[in-house]
Amino acid sequence: MLNHPTLDQMQALGLAGMASAYRDLSEQPGTKELARDEWLGLMLDREGALRADKRLTNRLRLARLRFPDASIEDIDFNAARGLDRRQLMALAQGEWLKASENLILNGQTGTGKTWLACAFGRQAARLDHSVLYVRMPRLFEDLAMARLDGRFPRLVDKLARAQLLILDDWGTHGLADQQRLDLLEICEERYRRKSTLITAQVPVSRWHDLIGSPTIADAILDRLVHNAHRIDLKGESMRKSKAAAATVTD
Repeated sequence: MLNHPTLDQMQALGLAGMASAYRDLSEQPGTKELARDEWLGLMLDREGALRADKRLTNRLRLARLRFPDASIEDIDFNAARGLDRRQLMALAQGEWLKASENLILNGQTGTGKTWLACAFGRQAARLDHSVLYVRMPRLFEDLAMARLDGRFPRLVDKLARAQLLILDDWGTHGLADQQRLDLLEICEERYRRKSTLITAQVPVSRWHDLIGSPTIADAILDRLVHNAHRIDLKGESMRKSKAAAATVTD
């Protein structure tokens, strides 16, 4: 039987889950009849669960999701949105992440693209993938500033290493020459190595014109679109619908 010095040693070794399980087991009636390997198994289970929770918390902190509480389980499958439950549940399994495939969410403003992207981001973190969320306008601002202060290679490396990179608000405006080149470099670093999730109001058929420079646009789209799963969100703005419902209620 473990004694208190051993319990203290567990804490010192960073085995907080095992220590917590031992304390709980010691206070529960009937646990003395358990075999030593059963005690050990329960303690290891608690340790594993605690470490998994800490990894998830850390991944979500680093992901900086706009909606950190968004969850696959809370998706609204209202028929008006045009969501395919079977497709979304299949994507939630994460095979597309293992295959370094991409995901494109299209829809008008307010249809829930960003929230859904964050739900997929949270699910990826649950599956032990690193995630990074960034809005495209802010991304280009950060890249321009990083180029000036010498952080550009480090920032590109950070964007390249994320196992899931979420690019929100794609195509809100055309791209300048340097922005096109920066985007191509990021796409090239990630191509067939990591997954990218894009949200956009603009349909994919118009992306080429928005990017500009046909040669660079071809290269960027080839790395983003050809191996991408697509979800088209339909219907009116959910924000407007909720506002209207609140007005009626009031």
